[in-house]
Amino acid sequence: MRAVVCRSPGDLVLENHPAPGSPPPGWALVAVSHVGICGTDYHIFEGKHPFLTYPRIMGHEVSGTIIETGEGVDLAIGEPVVINPYLSCGKCIACRHGKPNCCVRIEVLGVHRDGAMCDQILVPAQNLYPANGLSLADAAAVEFLAIGAHAVRRSRADLGVRTLVIGAGPIGLGTAIFARIAGVDVTLLDMASERLNFAANELGFSILDGSQAPASDLVREATSGEGFDVVFDATGNTQSVQSAFAHVAHGGTLVLVSVVKDDIAFSDPEFHKREMTLIGSRNALRADFEHVAASIRSAAVPLAKLVTNRTTLADTPSDLARWAHEKSGLIKAVIEVG
Repeated sequence: MRAVVCRSPGDLVLENHPAPGSPPPGWALVAVSHVGICGTDYHIFEGKHPFLTYPRIMGHEVSGTIIETGEGVDLAIGEPVVINPYLSCGKCIACRHGKPNCCVRIEVLGVHRDGAMCDQILVPAQNLYPANGLSLADAAAVEFLAIGAHAVRRSRADLGVRTLVIGAGPIGLGTAIFARIAGVDVTLLDMASERLNFAANELGFSILDGSQAPASDLVREATSGEGFDVVFDATGNTQSVQSAFAHVAHGGTLVLVSVVKDDIAFSDPEFHKREMTLIGSRNALRADFEHVAASIRSAAVPLAKLVTNRTTLADTPSDLARWAHEKSGLIKAVIEVG
């Protein structure tokens, strides 16, 4: 089968690999249809991912079709599916508490083990969700949107509260969209004017342009000095995460959607006087995938506007390398495999 392999940072090639073979009990063989390209994939290509060994087949935003099932699998041949790429152990403390998204021994497709930038992939049946009326192209977008949906659910934001999403990349935009679906007032903050203009003109969000004035001044002016009730940081930037504490209103909540490699420092007196709630949000659960799928079906998600670039598996090595540094006009890119 064909597979796009990142052999080392900056070295991305299309190779012929052996097909996975028949699935063991509890697993299924999936013919890959579409794969979204994520910020994680760009980081792997650039050598910036902290939990990865090369070579690696990337790709964890995946849709496909069942072509063979192992013993005990209740999925039909030919059924279109969304793949949940977070493979959990089912036994650790997180799994026992219903949180396989933060399994102690989690393996993420395309990161800890080979992913789906290829023709076929073996996946545990528990990680395959029926696409339920979604096109396979739309189904490949469910995973990245589920990250934001999970963060919004974790925030427990009340209807109508003022919410700030920092970072207007795909994860930030997904978070903003599902915050709006949850019925809260949403503002986006970023340093990239082009992405902010897209968020305002195409998606209808209020924006704060951090390239025009200090973020602290913009937040103060937008909230009459009170701060936002809920702040989501989706930047993956250490300085942004640390600054986000000051944007939270007294009694408010800060949700860390993105991950940074560095230690985070903040003022404990400022944290305590606000009686802030600090929440980490990691990956997503089946309920989030199902919420996203239902929202796409109901046209609550402007998916056609979010998917700005498309490529084929054969063209992925050159296109992904280019998009890693040419971001103008790029929101979400999708590989058409099948």
